[in-house]
Amino acid sequence: MFFIRSLSSKIFQKNRNVCNALTNNNKRFLRKISLCGQYDFDLLVIGGGSGGLACAKEASSFGKQVVVLDFVIPSEKGTTWGIGGTCVNVGCIPKKLMHQASLLGESIHEARSYGWNIPEPVTFNWESLVEAVQNHIKSVNWVTRVQLRDKKIEYVNGHGVFEDAHTVIAKMKNGKERRITAKDILIAVGGRPRYPEFPGCKEYCITSDDLFSLPTAPGNTLVIGAGYIGLECAGFLKGLGYEATVMVRSMLLRGFDRDMVNLVQAEMEDKGVKFLIGKIPSKVSKQPNGKLLVEWEGDENGQGEFDTVLVAVGRKALSEELNPSAAGLEIHPESGKFITVAEQTNIPNIYAVGDVLHGRPELTPVAIQAGKLLAGRLYNGIQDQMDYDNVATTIFSPLEYGCVGLTEEEAINRYTEDKIEVYHAYYKPTEFFIPQKNVKHCYLKVITLLEAPQKVLGMHFIGPQAGEVIQGYAAAIKAGLTFQHLKDTVGIHPTISEEFTRVGITKRSGDDPTPQSCCS
Repeated sequence: MFFIRSLSSKIFQKNRNVCNALTNNNKRFLRKISLCGQYDFDLLVIGGGSGGLACAKEASSFGKQVVVLDFVIPSEKGTTWGIGGTCVNVGCIPKKLMHQASLLGESIHEARSYGWNIPEPVTFNWESLVEAVQNHIKSVNWVTRVQLRDKKIEYVNGHGVFEDAHTVIAKMKNGKERRITAKDILIAVGGRPRYPEFPGCKEYCITSDDLFSLPTAPGNTLVIGAGYIGLECAGFLKGLGYEATVMVRSMLLRGFDRDMVNLVQAEMEDKGVKFLIGKIPSKVSKQPNGKLLVEWEGDENGQGEFDTVLVAVGRKALSEELNPSAAGLEIHPESGKFITVAEQTNIPNIYAVGDVLHGRPELTPVAIQAGKLLAGRLYNGIQDQMDYDNVATTIFSPLEYGCVGLTEEEAINRYTEDKIEVYHAYYKPTEFFIPQKNVKHCYLKVITLLEAPQKVLGMHFIGPQAGEVIQGYAAAIKAGLTFQHLKDTVGIHPTISEEFTRVGITKRSGDDPTPQSCCS
């Protein structure tokens, strides 16, 4: 009898240990069942870029079960990257680092004027810059993965496609698939560079997806496209010592203030960047010497040889790749993007943020803010909506251009020319004097309503550190900045930002906006 009781006790203990092990191993699964009900997760995010990650982390902080799907389809040249999206890997971050490298090269030469003995020759190594940039990007990728783990957000390296409004199939690189369900789904897949249709484009051209990890120096580069990506790349390439030419179909920086754009172009031309205006590429072919022969059409047909051809003619939203019709999603017929109200698509439980939204600014901070606010509304009871008006931005051209609010053209169209006032001024940065740098393109503009108290509608600035300058004024415009506020503000001297507190000449007056001295 004792033997039987002892054996029964051992069997019971063994079974209890097995049950405990099963319970521990499935603890997260059981928690999901209890919290998510009939779905695997509360929130499924398709896209591991800035907007998607911001929403995922915010939702997790409210106790929600979150999964993030992220997969990079290789570029035509085979370039891929890690989690973090365009901004971290092939956008804002590497662009700003290469822009900084270009500015440092200029500063080295200017240093001689300030008494520094700089030995000749000053040389630059493209491979070293690319290695440093890529090492930084990989560190950010790693930190992002660690953050997801710490916040208990599941990460799936798979390409997500819809099966229905609550189900997404994650297609892995190894061919396997995983079916995932969620109560809410966020689309945050962004976009990729668009290739124009002409022979040799995909075979021989690169895009911004490839430039920042290019293993060899780009050499003489043709940039096709004159949006902010094209101009920024042409600017830093020239600053790093490579010939750069920009091919423009019609106008530079469409949608930006024309006075400012003309000055950006003039400054870039003074720096040695060439422009082919009114030209459209018709063919790219590789020559026996390894060069790329580009043929173009326009007011005058022509051709030229280049080492690298960079295509920057806009971006295509990755909406169709999601099989949106399976979930009943509707996309705009022209832009291919989702039309949303408060980031909600036509399917109530499916949302979108970032560059896949029709008619919204394609800017990383916009996606981040929208993602955070969306999570707060869905899971924390807040009512705050994303405000897409008066979003500041900066073009990191050789002489930077920062702006917030309306352009002069937009202000005229909205209020008529008789009801607005445009204050403007050229200025002289103090640090430009000793090296005798060109100051003729350092310019600012303040656009206001004519009627008191002259609400500020837009602010535009070309000069060093334009992004740093305009950011503070963006907050002021959000708070209801008037021209009187600017007049009442005492500037910090000598700074370039103080010029906004000193501007007083209007376009309407016809007076010369050029200062006579640094303190005039």
